[in-house]
Amino acid sequence: MNINWLEEVLKRKEELIRDTQALLRIPSVLNEEDATEEAPFGRGVYEALRFLLQRGQEEGFAVKNVDGFAGHLEIGQGDELIGVLCHVDVVPPGDGWSSDPFAAEIRDGKIYARGAIDDKGPTMAAFYAMKIVKELGLPLSKRVRMIIGTDEESEWRCVEHYFQHEEMPTMGFAPDADFPIIYAEKGIADIDLRMERTETSGDSEIRLQSFQAGRRYNMVPDFAEAVLLVHSDRQQEIARQYRQFLHDTNMNGNVVVNGNAVTLQLEGISAHAMEPENGKNAGLWLAKWLADLSQDAQAQSFIRFVTDHFFSDSRGKALGIAYSDEITGDLTVNVGILSYHEQSGGKIGINIRYPVTTDIEQMKGKLERIAAQHGFVLERFAGLKPHYVDKHHVLVRTLQRVYEEQTGEPASLLSIGGGTYARSLKAGVAFGPLFPGRPDVAHQKDEYIIIDDLLKATAIYAQAIYELAK
Repeated sequence: MNINWLEEVLKRKEELIRDTQALLRIPSVLNEEDATEEAPFGRGVYEALRFLLQRGQEEGFAVKNVDGFAGHLEIGQGDELIGVLCHVDVVPPGDGWSSDPFAAEIRDGKIYARGAIDDKGPTMAAFYAMKIVKELGLPLSKRVRMIIGTDEESEWRCVEHYFQHEEMPTMGFAPDADFPIIYAEKGIADIDLRMERTETSGDSEIRLQSFQAGRRYNMVPDFAEAVLLVHSDRQQEIARQYRQFLHDTNMNGNVVVNGNAVTLQLEGISAHAMEPENGKNAGLWLAKWLADLSQDAQAQSFIRFVTDHFFSDSRGKALGIAYSDEITGDLTVNVGILSYHEQSGGKIGINIRYPVTTDIEQMKGKLERIAAQHGFVLERFAGLKPHYVDKHHVLVRTLQRVYEEQTGEPASLLSIGGGTYARSLKAGVAFGPLFPGRPDVAHQKDEYIIIDDLLKATAIYAQAIYELAK
C-alpha cells in the first residue's frame, strides 16, 4: 500500500496547529496545593489530560481516564498492544520569556510555549498520527494505545499508577526526545544531601541568613538569592564587591542593602539536567562568590562543600563518582536545588544521570562517605534505572526503516541522559521529535517547536504506527 503520509498530514495542517496551540495554552504545571482526588497533580495538569481525552472521544477513539493520574486513547484490534507514551505536564516556565509562555504564539514558523517541544507538541503529533491511520481505514492486527502521563517532569507517579491498573504494551515508543532513535537511556537519581544545623558563633561579622536556588532536580537553576547579615559598616563595601563580580563575569544580578541586611540576587541560564553544561547554574556561581567571603562557620561549611564538589564539575570528579561507558557516555551531575537557612541548616538537591553499566550501589556508597566527611547525610535517593533495547529488536528495525523512508537520512541509534516514558515499557524506545541539528530548547525560556518539524514528525509517527500494528 503506497501512502503519502506527509500529504495526509498537510491536509490536516491547520487543524493540527489549532489543537496544538489549544493544548499548549493550558498551564499544566504540577501544583499539589490545588490537587483533588479527581486532579491528583493540580487543576492545570488535569485540564490538559481532559482536553486530550475529549478530543479522542470526538475522533471516535476508545478513551479511558485512569483516576486522573493518566489516561489513554486506543484504535485497532487484536491481542497485542503497541504503546505510544506521551505526557502533558510541563516544567515551570521560569523568567525572561519574550512572550507569555502559555500564549502559544506563532512567530517565524515556530510555536512558542512551555511544553512546545517537551512534550505537548509531540503528543499532538502522535494524536494526529493515530487520527490519520484511523481515518484512512487501514487494517490493523494490533491495538495502538496512546498513554497520556501527567507527572513525567516530577516523580512518574502517573505511569506507576497507570501500570498498576492497565496492561503493559508489547512494545512502543515515546515521542519525547530526539530523532532518529534513542535505544538506551541513562539511569536517573534524585538525591538530597542534608547538613543539619550546628551551633554558630553569634559574634560573626558576616552571617549567611539564607540562600535559595532552583525549584527542580532536573533543571539548572536560573536564579539564586542570598541574604547576608553584616554586623559592621561593611555593607556598602560588600555591595561594591558584588557589583564588580557581576561586571567581571558578565552576569545579571542585583544587590540591595537594607540596614544590616545585604540581599544578593543572580541570574543564570536554565537547561535540562541531562547536560548541565548547556546552562549556567545561578546557585553555584553565587556560592562561588560567597566562598571568598569570611562568614559564620556553619555557612562556610555549607558553601565550601558546594563549591569544592560541584562548581565547574558536572561529571562527578570531585565526588569520586565519575564514570563513562560506550553505550551511554558520561555520568552527569546537576545541582538543581540549593537551600540554606541559619536556623535549620542546608540541603543540596542533585540529579545524577548515570551510564547503563554503572554499579549503582557502589556510586551511592561513595556519595554517602564523602557527604559524611563534610557533615552531610544522604537523605533521599530515588529515581529510575537505566533502560536499553537490543538494536536488532523488531521495534528498532521497523522504526529505523520508517525514519529512513520518510527523511532519506540514516537512522543511527542514540543514547541519552534524559528519561522518557519509553523506559517504562519492556521494549520501548524514544523516537523524536527533535531532528538532528536542531537546538534543544526543552526546559528553556522561549521554548518552541518548528511547525514544519511538527508536520514531518506527524508523518513519521503515522507510518510508524501503521507499520508496527498492521
